[in-house]
Amino acid sequence: MTPEPNVWPALRYDNAPAAVRFLVDVLGFTETLVVPEGDLIAHAELRWPEGGAVMLGSVRGPDGIHDAMKPGTGAVYVVSDHVDEIHARVKAAGAEVTAELTDTDYGSHTFSLRDPEGNAWTIGSYRGA
Repeated sequence: MTPEPNVWPALRYDNAPAAVRFLVDVLGFTETLVVPEGDLIAHAELRWPEGGAVMLGSVRGPDGIHDAMKPGTGAVYVVSDHVDEIHARVKAAGAEVTAELTDTDYGSHTFSLRDPEGNAWTIGSYRGA
């Protein structure tokens, strides 16, 4: 059983609905909660099937610390046993790969990309020490 996430990276997007589609359809997250606010997303939660989650939402007027965040300034590391599959989906979607697939000295099979609004994502098999 996958434990409930206890750490939630939070990201903001100019086009949060498109970001949800990218993260679900290309990276492989599961949409668990989306709270619409007109054409915007007030709050969304996406679970990683191998454990963990992210929160995101649309850029809005400043009513809290997360709402003042600028799109494209986040960085997230995602652990997966399916790095090659995800890499193939990312390439097929035409996403910007910033570091090609490689095997590191510390035992990770990994690559990095930018989502459509510039946030940095690294997908790797390294689960930490």
